[in-house]
Amino acid sequence: MTKTNDGLMARRQAAVAQGVGQIHPIFTERAENATVWDVEGREYIDFAGGIAVLNTGHLHPKVKAAVAEQLNAFSHTCFMVLGYESYISVCEKLNHLVPGDFAKKTALFTSGSEAVENAVKVARAYTKRAGVIAFTSGYHGRTMAALTLTGKVAPYSKGMGLMSANVFRAEFPCEMHGVSEDDAIESIERIFKNDAEPSDIAAIILEPVQGEGGFYAATPSFMQRLRELCDNHGIVLIADEVQTGAGRTGTFFAMEQMGVAADITTFAKSIAGGFPLSGITGKADIMDAVTAGGLGGTYGGSPLACAAALAVIEVFEEEQLLARANEVGNKLKAALTDMQAKYSQIADVRGLGAMIAIELMEDDQPAPQYSAKILAEARNRGLILLSCGTYGNVIRVLVPLTAPDAQIDAGLAIMDSTFQAVFS
Repeated sequence: MTKTNDGLMARRQAAVAQGVGQIHPIFTERAENATVWDVEGREYIDFAGGIAVLNTGHLHPKVKAAVAEQLNAFSHTCFMVLGYESYISVCEKLNHLVPGDFAKKTALFTSGSEAVENAVKVARAYTKRAGVIAFTSGYHGRTMAALTLTGKVAPYSKGMGLMSANVFRAEFPCEMHGVSEDDAIESIERIFKNDAEPSDIAAIILEPVQGEGGFYAATPSFMQRLRELCDNHGIVLIADEVQTGAGRTGTFFAMEQMGVAADITTFAKSIAGGFPLSGITGKADIMDAVTAGGLGGTYGGSPLACAAALAVIEVFEEEQLLARANEVGNKLKAALTDMQAKYSQIADVRGLGAMIAIELMEDDQPAPQYSAKILAEARNRGLILLSCGTYGNVIRVLVPLTAPDAQIDAGLAIMDSTFQAVFS
């Protein structure tokens, strides 16, 4: 029987819980670098990258070879039962790559949510405090503790009742929406005054560039003020680099551009080129606050994922992908800025490195009514895009850094024609 997208969608609706969303009603047959083919044989340019997972592209040959070689040796032992060198090697690499001029240690897990939850566990064990401050519009995952930190109810916790206690929400600075750096710092001071003493707060967690929240970047000056505040009160600063990490912003971690280092950094997504791997890297004394057995997971630091991660790091070095991220970002911003001059609905073009987004506004108000139309129209023209943002009015681009210029140009041309069709 010939497979079709409609047929698979019908099977999906009958078999898969509705809580598992799906942005595009297509089903993948195969993929290579920045190209995806669906089950009907149609070809798409991938500007989504599995939500920032494929900085090295679909099935990079070096990653594919490394995983195949590992699969011929063994697939699983559980590192907590029988160790293997690749886990140690990944930790050594991350201890070097994560910013901060101090001794570091790393622990590996499977998903970004796991990394976030374990970062909070470590901070609580180290400080002997329970409270955590997170930010409006921040996204930290869908598991329960991570969901409590995530600053958006619908759709992530809609209908689930109140989340866990001990999390307090500060304002994330965003000049475009009227929140200054001073406002953000004052919102933390209000928490200290009204909700919890600084001595009750174990950690402050934030994304250096908000992902689902709309690609708003914290400025170096804000991050430096936050670092000073944490130092003054003995609070652990956690940088959630699940989406910004592994080179997307033009440095391996976005915090390298902030002038200060976090105490703990989370990573996942692109670190293993499409294989499930996450982790936390932090100051050695903080990381060692949890006793043996308190961190881990059956599949944490899978041998296959570790092999992939080591290959990804090699690819970044050999193909100079950090420089490439900035080249791609400059190309995207230049083209999208030209489009902004043509279409009044594009209110802003922004991003660090190749983590680029446009914000849609109309009559000085967020215009989410265009987002779904843009995604559908672009898909019909052969381009996969994603939306995001507190108001759902941001279109983001997460094209693989390995995509050739001609393909990026083709994707941008589709974006232009899509805007012309939707906005006319």
